[in-house]
Amino acid sequence: MKIVIAQMKHETNTFSPVPTPLTRFGRGGLGPLEGDAALKAFRGTGTGIGAMIDAASAAGAEIVLPIAANAAPSAPCSDATYEYIASRICDAVAAGCDAVLLDLHGAMVTESLEDGEGELLRRLRKIAPQVPIGLALDMHTNLYPAMAEYASVVAGYQTYPHVDMYQTGMRAAQPILAMLAGKSNPVIAWGQRPMIPHVMRQASDDLPNRVLQSRAQAMEREGALAASLFVGFPHADIMQAGLSAVVVTDGDPALARRLCDELLDAAWAARSDFIYRLEPLEDSLVRARQLSISAPGSGPIVLLDHYDNCASGGTMDTMTVLERIIEAELDNVAAFAICDPWAVQQMIAAGIGASLTLPLGGKLDMPAIGRSGRPLTLTGRVKLVSEGVYLNRGPMARGERTDMGHSVVFDTGRVEIAVISRHVEPHDIACLRTLGIDPSEKAFLMLKSRIHWRAGLKQVARAVVECAGEGVCTSDYSTLRFERLRRPIYPLDPMP
Repeated sequence: MKIVIAQMKHETNTFSPVPTPLTRFGRGGLGPLEGDAALKAFRGTGTGIGAMIDAASAAGAEIVLPIAANAAPSAPCSDATYEYIASRICDAVAAGCDAVLLDLHGAMVTESLEDGEGELLRRLRKIAPQVPIGLALDMHTNLYPAMAEYASVVAGYQTYPHVDMYQTGMRAAQPILAMLAGKSNPVIAWGQRPMIPHVMRQASDDLPNRVLQSRAQAMEREGALAASLFVGFPHADIMQAGLSAVVVTDGDPALARRLCDELLDAAWAARSDFIYRLEPLEDSLVRARQLSISAPGSGPIVLLDHYDNCASGGTMDTMTVLERIIEAELDNVAAFAICDPWAVQQMIAAGIGASLTLPLGGKLDMPAIGRSGRPLTLTGRVKLVSEGVYLNRGPMARGERTDMGHSVVFDTGRVEIAVISRHVEPHDIACLRTLGIDPSEKAFLMLKSRIHWRAGLKQVARAVVECAGEGVCTSDYSTLRFERLRRPIYPLDPMP
């Protein structure tokens, strides 16, 4: 038995100015891993592709892993990049296999395609019309028909932050292995509702998504092979952005349809709970100072710079929130992170202990939202220099190697700023400890994140203040120009 396992993951922010070359689809800017190198890197990790490798190995299958390509969210990728990745997967399937397991994202846009995943599946079905295909997808999938129509099994993350990557890989793989053994007959029902839930209201430990994902999990305990509610990724100006659901049952299409509609109807009924209310930044920082005095307990007040989250395609170099923190004279602050390779090199050249003044951040313009890059000139001391490589401790992507590139801690006296060379969201405490920062000893911790920070850092936070700054991950959707998105759609338009 031969199983092709592959990864092609990119969450595309069509408003982002961050380029997406092939080199972004791998560690250290070296491009995707292929063949034995990919198998070695992901075996034993808490990832979707790691689960697929474990499942296939346990079944005694021969594993062919042509490519593992995973890029941090950014602008649409080039057609040439897409063709390189897709062709590796298609060639492996064309060489012959009994099944295909794919660790995809579900929101990949290219120069020419709104649905990169669906096009890959269309090609695979042309090559191998009868071969079972199992998909593991991110909860932020923007579902197009081809994904559900060409796949045999679809399973999506049921947690945000995504701490169930491994479990989702297993939920995609196990029904496929049962198919090969003649023990299951998966059938799929899928659907959508005209709504784009706000990312800041999508967390699976908050309402309403907590109840919706709990119901999907209950459906699986009650017999569904996989039940997935996708909240969608709204920072993509494409037709099918938004909420959808897929349910897979064992040979019972009527049950799959009923359960899928139940999830969709429950989400639609709770649509107003997915609306996010903004707070002015000045008010947020006043509240943060008050909390630092009045909130009992230890640990930092987390200040979320949620407009500039690189895990949603942000530049990770807007300085608005950090500037206001400095102006407010908040003390004992750590900030993760400003992505500024140029500044990193200047600091490394100056050396540990050196004091210097330089323009930090603001290197990228953001034409889609009408903003120019605006550096912030700061004076500080180079406290630490690091290669910026660490293993995730988990629970999210446990054991996966992360490479921030050369990184520096720049100390202004009141604020220790992590300055990194590659986009990395702070979802794992190791990103700070690798730089010698113990978050539990800080009064304030600024994070360029939205929800994922909760995976590895929620336990150290005394309180949380969401700070509306600046960036292409803006939480004010009225500032985004949607031209391709299907309309009307809630909450952008009045809905009956």
